[in-house]
Amino acid sequence: MSAAPRFNNILVIAHPQLNDAIEQAEQIAATLKSEGIQAIYGVLYDERIDQKIKSGKADLVVALGGDGTMLRAGNLCAPHGLPVLGINMGRFGFLTEIRSEQWREVLPRLLNGDFWIENRMMLRAEQWRNSEKLGSWEVLNEIVVSRGYFVRPVHLVTEIDGRYLTTYVADALIASTATGSTAYALAAGGPVLPPELRNILIVPVAPHLSIDRAIVLPEGSSVGITVKTTHQAVMSPDGHGPVEMMDGDRILACASEHSAQFIRFQDPGYFYRNLTPHMSQNPSTGNSR
Repeated sequence: MSAAPRFNNILVIAHPQLNDAIEQAEQIAATLKSEGIQAIYGVLYDERIDQKIKSGKADLVVALGGDGTMLRAGNLCAPHGLPVLGINMGRFGFLTEIRSEQWREVLPRLLNGDFWIENRMMLRAEQWRNSEKLGSWEVLNEIVVSRGYFVRPVHLVTEIDGRYLTTYVADALIASTATGSTAYALAAGGPVLPPELRNILIVPVAPHLSIDRAIVLPEGSSVGITVKTTHQAVMSPDGHGPVEMMDGDRILACASEHSAQFIRFQDPGYFYRNLTPHMSQNPSTGNSR
C-alpha cells in the first residue's frame, strides 16, 4: 500500500464505442476544472492522450469503460508510473473500482487523498527467432502461445529459468500474472491468485496426453516457450495480435520492471468480497441476475 499523492493534471479517457462513457468523461473533466485541476478528456487510442501520457505531463488517468479499457490504460500508464482510476461502464469490472453513477460522490475523496494505490505486476515478453529479437510487449493479463486456424495442437517446449520443464501438446499455453488469473487462465481451469502476488501462472489449454494442471511459479521466475509445429502458430499479448510464430520461434516471459497502479477506495480485502458475485453469473450472457 502506497501513500496517496496529490493530483494536479488528470487525463479522463473513455472507450471510443461507448457514448455514455464519452459523455461522462466530459462531465468529469469539467468538474475537475471547476476544482482548479488541469484536466482534459478523450478516448482510447487518441494520439493526443497517448502523447500526454508519454510526455510525463499527467499524474493520473481516469478510465471509463470495462476491463479491456483498464488493460489498455494499465499498459499505457505503467511505464510512466501513472496510477489509474477505473470507472465501470462495461460488464465485469474485475479491474475497475467504482460504478458509473458513483463518480460524483467519490471525486472529493480522490482530491483529498482518501485512497490507496494497489500495485500489480506486469509481464514482459519477447519473441526470438534464432538470435534475433523480433518484438517485445508488456502485458497486465497474459501471454498466450497457441495454434492458429488449423484445429491441430502445437508442441510447446517449456522451460523455467532456463531449465526444461515439459513439452505440452495443446491448443495453447497461457503465461499469466495474478491479475490474469481471473481472465483466460481462469476459463482454462487455472486457480485464482490474489492480485498483489508477483508470481507467474502457467496454464495449458486442451492439453493432449500432457501435463494438464496449472503451475504457479515463484516470484522472479522466467518462462521460455519454444514452438514446434508444421502448421500455423500465433502469440497473443493481452488479447491483441495475433503475432505469427514459425517453427522454432521462442517466447521469453518474466516480470516487468513496471507495475500497473490502480486507485482503490475500498479496503484491501475488496478482492475476495467481490470475487463471489463476479463468479456467480457471467454478465456477458445477458442472463445474470
